Order: sequence, then C-alpha cells, then structure tokens
Amino acid sequence: MTAEKAILTLGDKKIELPVIRGTEGDVAVDVSRLYEEHRILTYDPSLGSTAVCQSKITFINGEEGILRYRGIPIEQFVTKTPNFIEVAYLLIKEKLPTMTELLEFRTLLENNELLHENLRYQFRNIPAGAPPMAQLSAMLSNLACFHRDLLVLDNDEEFLQVAARLISKIRTIAASSYRRSKGLPYIYPDPNLRYCANFLHMMFSIPYKQYEISPAVEDALNLILILHADHEQNCSTATVRTVGSARANLFASCAAGVSALWGPLHGGANVEVMEMLKGIHDGGLSPEDCIRMAKDKQNPFRLFGFGHRIYKNYDPRAKILRDASDKVFSQLKMKERDPLLDIARKLEELALKDPYFVERKLYPNVDFYSGILLRAMHIPTNMFTVMFAIGRLPGWIAQWKELHDTPNSKIMRPRQIYVGTPKTDYIPREKR
Repeated sequence: MTAEKAILTLGDKKIELPVIRGTEGDVAVDVSRLYEEHRILTYDPSLGSTAVCQSKITFINGEEGILRYRGIPIEQFVTKTPNFIEVAYLLIKEKLPTMTELLEFRTLLENNELLHENLRYQFRNIPAGAPPMAQLSAMLSNLACFHRDLLVLDNDEEFLQVAARLISKIRTIAASSYRRSKGLPYIYPDPNLRYCANFLHMMFSIPYKQYEISPAVEDALNLILILHADHEQNCSTATVRTVGSARANLFASCAAGVSALWGPLHGGANVEVMEMLKGIHDGGLSPEDCIRMAKDKQNPFRLFGFGHRIYKNYDPRAKILRDASDKVFSQLKMKERDPLLDIARKLEELALKDPYFVERKLYPNVDFYSGILLRAMHIPTNMFTVMFAIGRLPGWIAQWKELHDTPNSKIMRPRQIYVGTPKTDYIPREKR
C-alpha cells in the first residue's frame, strides 16, 4: 500500500510530504523534515494550525462540541457521585481502575498528603498577600528538594509514586496558601476524607471545629476538577511538554505549567467572568443592556465567558456545569438565590436567541459557570486559578509521561523568520 502524500509546490520545485491521519479523522501534513532537507520553514504564529505531537490522551471536536478522555465522552463522567481520582487514574494509567486499583491509588494519595515540615515552614517567609499561584508554582518546584530520589524516574512504579505525591500534595499546598493569606492556623489533612472533601476541610476547618462538608458541594467540586483535567495542547499543557522535552523533572515541568496557567488569557478567564457579573450587578445594568453593549464595537464593554478558541459549538463542559449549578443552589438551600447566577442565566438565554451571537457561534464556555459554582463554595476569587491547576495536574502528568514514552522525542525547538535589520557594521561610540 502506497503511503499517502501531499505535494508542496514552491516555484518550479515540488516536494512530497507524508500525511498523518488521526483515529477521529484529523489530517496533518508532516513537515518535520522540511527545513532539514529543503531549508524551508512553515509559518504559524501561536501554532493554531500546527500539531506538535501525536497523543492518545484527549480528543476535542470543537465544531460538534465533543470532549473525550481516553475515548470516553466527558458527559459519561457525570454520575451520582463524580470521582476526580478515577479520572486522574484514567489519564495517567491509560485505563479505568478496577475497584481494587482505585482503592490502592486512594491509599497512595492518603500516604502522600502531608508536606515535609520544613517545606510547610517556608510559608512563614511568604508575604501574607502573595498571589496564591505564585506560592503554588514555587512550592511545587520546591517539592523537588524533598523528593530528590524521584527526579529521575526509571520505571512505572516510580512514576506513579511521584504522580501521587503531586496530586495529593497540591491540595495541601493550595489550602495552606489560602490559610496563610488569612492569617489562619494550618489544618492538617484528614485521611478519613475523600479527595475533594479533604481539600475543603483543609481550607475551611478551624481547630476543634471541623468544616461541615455538603455532599452537593463535594460533588460539584469533583465535577469542576474533572472538567478541567485535560484539554489537549493548551498553553499550560504545551508548556509542560516543552519543559519536559528538555528532560526536566516532573516537579519542575508542572511548576512551569502553573506559571503558564496563571495568565489571565488562560486560567484566569473565570475570574474575569465573576468580575464582569459583579460589575453588572453593582452598576445596576440589565442583561439586555450588556448584550446590546457587547454588540457595539465602539463600546469598551466586554462580555466574558462566551466563545472559545476551540469550541465553535456549545462547550460540553459548560452544559454540565450549568445543570450542576441549579443542583448545588437547590441542595444548599441558600436563604437568597445568588443574583450573579440569575444574571448569568439571563445573559445565556438572551445570547442563545440573538442572531449576532448565534451566527458567530459565541456560546457560553466552561468559565462562564465554574466561577459561580466556586463562589457558592465560598472559594475566594484569587483561588479560582489554583482550583484550575488542581484539576489540570493529572493531565499535565499524563502529557509529560506520554512525551517521555515517545521514541526518539527531541527537545522542543521552534524556528523563526528573522525580519530584523540586515547585516550592518558596528559604529564606535565616538562616532554615534
């Protein structure tokens, strides 16, 4: 069978290029040897049309609103008791765990939830108002100092050990950074609690009075983490792979991912949504006013939480969180319905009927609802991106492992097209 080829024509030169087809129909022209053999570069700012790897982890079809982890549709993880740890195991180990394997993985997490006391004391030297993402990145990197035996991984057992350390300890680090910002005493993890419940305990319990964890809130937090667990080659994941391609250890690679996620164009989008909704409420604006202003190109108002670079249909994660938000607010039996949720639902209703939004496929995305749910859990806004990082960590770990398991993988080294000054001579200082 003859391999499929694409033909690149440049002047009178014709170059044959291999074609790669993915299992879901994606087609790619392989240009990996184009520069080496022909001294020709491809130009693709932000890599929007460039596949930098072949992956078996996550599949997205933005046109149809599809997201799958290891082939499983994201909607199938929405059960009566959603389980983030099960999804983390799936991403990292490439299969769903048996009951025994899930129990063993939970035990491994429990055994690694404490921070070394010397690492915990480092929080004392951090200013109380320090950004939580800065603390998270620094502490994840510092973990390498306390787990030097796992900087080089020789087998799958060692990999699972370091993965469990990261997934477990990131909760303790995140909760400790919050407690530090509030001047509250640190709360040790409780091995009798499940993953998300334990995090909420470390965030909100006080000595001699344990935080009462609502099942609705625990399930909603599981959902938020599941929906953020992986999302193909986004900015932070590409950063983890880039750093990992230099054979940097997993601690350093994930710390770099946190730094990339910190950017407001990536992990901070739900913060922008919350600030927008609060501004609408405090400013006395109606949702109808906001829709009108968003369509006016001369108006500086921006409607955050609509549209997505990948999804040109309804973001499937947003549908799940939209339904979860009603369930959480109902089960919490809040004395007063959150007015920001009412504003959000009305904005969605208006946008989905407005030709301007429909024609441009500007549907609500995951950030539109994740913030309102985190707010209901009393997670402060400056911790929203930290929650994103906790959820995304298993995906980063799986992507790092996949990169290292790829035969003959090379260090990431993009090319550039130089458009600066041509060769010129140095001018002595006295003649300038």
